[in-house]
Amino acid sequence: MSVSFLGGLAVDVHTHVYSNRYITLLQNRTAVPRIVTRGGQDRMLILPGEDTDASTSSGRPIGSEYWDGARKLAFMDGHGIAVSVVSPANPWLDFLPAADAGPAAVDINEDMEALCAGSGGRLYGMGLLPRDPMTAAAELGRIARLPHLRGAAIGTTGAGKGLDDPALDPVWAAAERNGLMLFVHPHYGLGNEVMGGYGHAMALALGFPFETTTAITRLILGGTLDRFPGLKLMVAHAGGVLPYLAGRLDACVAGDAHSPVRLRHPPSSYLRMMHYDAIGYQMPTLSLLIALVGADRLLFGTDYPFFPPHVGNAELDTATWHSPTVHRAILQELEPQTASAILRSNAMNTFGLAVPASA
Repeated sequence: MSVSFLGGLAVDVHTHVYSNRYITLLQNRTAVPRIVTRGGQDRMLILPGEDTDASTSSGRPIGSEYWDGARKLAFMDGHGIAVSVVSPANPWLDFLPAADAGPAAVDINEDMEALCAGSGGRLYGMGLLPRDPMTAAAELGRIARLPHLRGAAIGTTGAGKGLDDPALDPVWAAAERNGLMLFVHPHYGLGNEVMGGYGHAMALALGFPFETTTAITRLILGGTLDRFPGLKLMVAHAGGVLPYLAGRLDACVAGDAHSPVRLRHPPSSYLRMMHYDAIGYQMPTLSLLIALVGADRLLFGTDYPFFPPHVGNAELDTATWHSPTVHRAILQELEPQTASAILRSNAMNTFGLAVPASA
């Protein structure tokens, strides 16, 4: 990279890619999630109910930045990112019948491995899991044998009943046994009935973090981390709003005489067992998260290719994107050693990465 970046080169742990075979799945569908062509442009309808809200029913433009490895690298070069840990984006395989989801996961994970293997050490990946717990556990064992994959993305509903569902224990056990990271990411939103009318703003800014907050809270209260203390979890979007409400959660659990919760520690203590991307968009959010869980648990992320700048598709690869720019600027407000750790060394240690000489 020829451009000098204040703070040095980054490692991006929250950045997405769809494989060509996944795109084909979405193009062949007639219900959300799907890709449609309108006005000569491909558009993705991905969020629940997105085809019925007039302010979102046109979806969002989708081009090769969603699957082209060369464009991923161009974005990285333009924003001082040495290595990315790429993950498949929502809605994963939730929409497929169980009989189809397992084979699709194998194909898409092979695509991810091939993309990363051909990147010259610039890309590592997270795999995709089917919802069926036993099939997902078996796929985690296969992912562990793929040299460029470091874990898998998982939705907030797990197998459909939440992350506290005991049926997910084989998935947690497989991830823990193989030392794989599970990246918990929202898709469905929460409180959708009051989120409409303002485009995607409320659904993404509020519904997604509320969804993540509820999912991780259920995982904690269900005793998952007592049963699997070595489980590696990374939580999207700076942990939702759970860091802000952690003290209230502790108080409400402790004060509920009829609560079925039987944990070894207060709920908030389990937050220190997880990792978080640092996608909070403001310093107070990052400061709170650091105070609660420690700076060593935070990792730089961009959420590329979502939230693109308002330019034509041809200009995207050379444009300045808001997320990496604002999150670099926020890190500059921290002590340099802390900023450097969040920017790259935490991720390198957590995922076992090395910055290639070519970066």
